[in-house]
Order: sequence, then C-alpha cells, then structure tokens
Amino acid sequence: MTDPAPTPVAVLGAGAWGTTFAKVLADAGRDVRLWAREESVARAVTEQHRNSRFLPGIDLPAGITGTSDPAAALAGAGIVVVAIPSQVARSALAPLAPLIEPDAVVVSLMKGVELSTDRLMSEVVAEALGIGTERIVVVSGPNLAKEIAVGQPTATVVASTNPAAAQLVAQACGNAYFRPYTNDDVVGIELCGAVKNVIALAVGIGEGLGYGWNTAATVINRGLVEMTRLGLALGARAETFSGLAGMGDLVATCASPLSRNHSVGHHLGKGLTLEEAIAATGGTAEGVKSSQSVLELAAKHGVEMPITQGVMAVVTGALSVQELGPMLLSRPQKAEGI
Repeated sequence: MTDPAPTPVAVLGAGAWGTTFAKVLADAGRDVRLWAREESVARAVTEQHRNSRFLPGIDLPAGITGTSDPAAALAGAGIVVVAIPSQVARSALAPLAPLIEPDAVVVSLMKGVELSTDRLMSEVVAEALGIGTERIVVVSGPNLAKEIAVGQPTATVVASTNPAAAQLVAQACGNAYFRPYTNDDVVGIELCGAVKNVIALAVGIGEGLGYGWNTAATVINRGLVEMTRLGLALGARAETFSGLAGMGDLVATCASPLSRNHSVGHHLGKGLTLEEAIAATGGTAEGVKSSQSVLELAAKHGVEMPITQGVMAVVTGALSVQELGPMLLSRPQKAEGI
C-alpha cells in the first residue's frame, strides 16, 4: 500500500488529541482537514490557526484546515483519523460510512472498550464503517497531547494486521519530534490503551489519599500484570505489554498530571464525587467507563483483574476510595508471577 502522491488526511474530532495529531501530520508535511462539531472551533482553526477551546496556547500549522462539514473533511482523503470519545464512536461513525473513500485507511486514536458489546475500538470502527480490518490502523503510546503539541519528543506505536497500512500511516505521521514504530499486534496495542487509563485512575486515587511512590509503583506494576493477563487470554503477544504502548504509556498516564485519568483519580482521592472530579479535570477520562467494559471483557475470558474491579467499584459508588487500598492488600497471598 503506497501513497506516491499524498492525498489529504481527514481527522475526525477536534479535541486535544485529535488536534495534536493533526498538527503532527501537518508537521510531517501532510495537508490535514480537521473536522469539528462546533463551527466556531472549525473557523478558528482555519482563520486563526488556533483551537483555543481544546488546545489553548498552541499555534497550528497552515497545513491544517478546519471544517464542521464531514463530507468536506472526508472528500478525497486517503487516510481518515478517528479521534472521538470511544463510547460514542459507533453512533458518530455509522452515518459517515458512505463518505469514506473506498480505499482509505482508517486510523483509530481511541482508547477504550465499548460498553454493552465489549468490542475493541478497531472492531467498532470496522463494524460502524463496514470496512475490512486490513484497512484499519490503531495508534497508541506515551502520547500526552500537550507535550506533543509543543514539540517535545516522543514515540508511538502504529499497529495493523496489514503491514502496508501500518507503514503508510507511519510515514504520514513521522516527523522530527514524533517517532512511529510499526506493530501487527492490534489486540495487544488496543488493550494497553484501554487498561492503562483504568490503572491511572487507581494511581491518582492513591496520590489523592496522600500515598507515595511505593504505592504508585506497586499499582503500576500490578496493573501491568492485569493488562498482560487479559491480553494473553485474547491472543496478544506478551512483549507488546513491555513496549511503548504498554509499559511506556502506562507510566506516562499514571505519573503525569497532564493525564486526565490520573487527574480524575486524584480528585476522587481528595474526596470529590465522580461528577465533581470530572468537572475539575475539564475533560473526558476514558477509564471511568472503560473500567466496566474492561472488567466485563475479562469476565468473559475468566481473567482476574482486582485493580480494575476496585476502580469500577469506586466510580460506581459501591466502594469508597478509603476502602480501595485495604481491599487490594487483603487479597490472598501468592507468588508474584501469578
């Protein structure tokens, strides 16, 4: 799969990550059409080269054009990037299926597991758009939007069951500060992106309660065990979870105050209600809803995920933040590798 005369790239979703990835693509030399639901956001992107609502303080390249018309964004686009909240992806994408070019590659930046179906985001994209998996690519890694938007160096994983599609997207987004690595373990890469948000909530809760780095390191490490355990049950490769999309993204999401999941957890640990914590964070924390869908997926495959179970109990109100630590520590003793 080649792109000798690069076609425009459409980015669906003008939130912080969608806008940042549009900038990454533009800085790599691509013409980008950024679709925003809000006409005011689209106009500001085109006329002011700013998205002050979702990515304040960042100057956007002239190669990005904003539009609130999905048909205009998608016309002739050889690569379509999806950067919308995971739990509304299916309903948002289905009406756009007729607008996607027949040979376009579709890239998912979304991290989560769909509620009610327990589908990974690549599966949701395939079903909503009616396309084959060979046209789907997923991107995941230690990708905190605000750091990338100012050009701080990072790497990411570009995964697809189709090596040519992965290479096409890697070439489109690679630039001086953004280094893509290709991978064919789509299931593993997607599970890393979904579960790390849940673990970041747990780390944030501990921080909000006043716990230190010993607690954080314990939760991160055992969270990696949970993530790997589920991945192996679903056929993913073990080495994926020690890579950029696994341990790399887990550390970034759990440790950085720029992580919305970490921030929501921190506010919960400080005693705020879930609604107050989300409002104080000012953005979507995918781990809140993913905790339930990840746990449902694990139950289907007989996989035990105590941290995820505890986080879900906290966000649903079945467990207080003060009870989360004792619940995890009171589990039966066993060998570390189990």
